[in-house]
Amino acid sequence: MNVFEVTEGDGPIILGQPHGGTHVPAGILARLNARGRALSDTDWHIHRLYDGLLDGITTVRSNIHRYVIDANRDPSGISLYPGQNTTSLCPTTDFDGEDIWEAGQAPAEDEILARRASYHTPYHEALAQQIERVQAKHGVAILYDCHSIRSIIPHLFEGELPVFNIGTDNGQTCHNAIESAAHETCLAAPEYDTVLNGRFRGGWTTRHYAHPAKGAHVIQMELPQRAYMDEASPWNYRIDRAETLRPILDRILEKLDQIARSGALDL
Repeated sequence: MNVFEVTEGDGPIILGQPHGGTHVPAGILARLNARGRALSDTDWHIHRLYDGLLDGITTVRSNIHRYVIDANRDPSGISLYPGQNTTSLCPTTDFDGEDIWEAGQAPAEDEILARRASYHTPYHEALAQQIERVQAKHGVAILYDCHSIRSIIPHLFEGELPVFNIGTDNGQTCHNAIESAAHETCLAAPEYDTVLNGRFRGGWTTRHYAHPAKGAHVIQMELPQRAYMDEASPWNYRIDRAETLRPILDRILEKLDQIARSGALDL
């Protein structure tokens, strides 16, 4: 099993997909309890949802499940949302705050460091390489980080999550034209609700790779899974829902591609 997969395109847009992987090495899987083995916090079908939307796009996706290590967490273990419930670099609980490991089987510090080296670092080395490659070709690179989550998780947020949750760390991770294009496209789809920099302002990936003044722009999109799938096991992909959502995602990516190619982001 490869830690990650890269599909190189010749355009200026990169899709990051850190949480769609479902692989858990056998020795680790045996230590998860029944709740952990359900893998409920997967970004189910995220690659399928975005597949084929934009010609020339580059995709970097992790195949490793977030219960092994979370590729969108600060490798130092520092929380991005101080004071709010969240999960850690090597989670000990699921999104509902329930234990996912058999008693005494949660990873200790030395194992966390080993997992970081084996899974977190290779994914981010690949992502950094693609940003560098794309930026060398186009002068700019736009990393669009793809995420999804169950719609209602009281442990993490109140109420039902809006369909489009755009994160730019309050405008710090990308040029305003990128944020505006994504936000306006979502607002133009009245059948869906939208929030900008709400509960999900952008994870570690979004903040770490963002250097707008140097031509590296990052935006995160968090989607509630009700918009394209069933939010209960066996987590079925719903083509009827997805084919309504996908054209809007396509329009977002096309607008970002046009902005990157137009020279509007030139320094």
